[in-house]
Amino acid sequence: MIPDWKIWTVIAGLGVVTYLIRFSFIGLLAGRRLPAGLTRALGFVPVAVLPALIAPMVLNAGDGALSTDPQRLITALVALAAGAATRNVLAAIVAGMATFLLLGAAGM
Repeated sequence: MIPDWKIWTVIAGLGVVTYLIRFSFIGLLAGRRLPAGLTRALGFVPVAVLPALIAPMVLNAGDGALSTDPQRLITALVALAAGAATRNVLAAIVAGMATFLLLGAAGM
């Protein structure tokens, strides 16, 4: 059994590291103009990160193999269609969550 003080030390250390990582962007770059290429590249971060977060949830039905269940697959397709139609990440997220909850309530 790990002592409580070690767990709290790790949690506090991770909090400090997370703060420093975020401060490096927010605190050190505040009020400065970023190069146009970097600003353009940072605009692609949400588009690159969102599929990387969602793909494992859609393609792994819980058994560890590369498979999916109908609820997750339909939800992903609806979210993709909503995002493509509106060109809005928030609309895709809302459409996906609504579909997931509705299909879950319907027993799928």
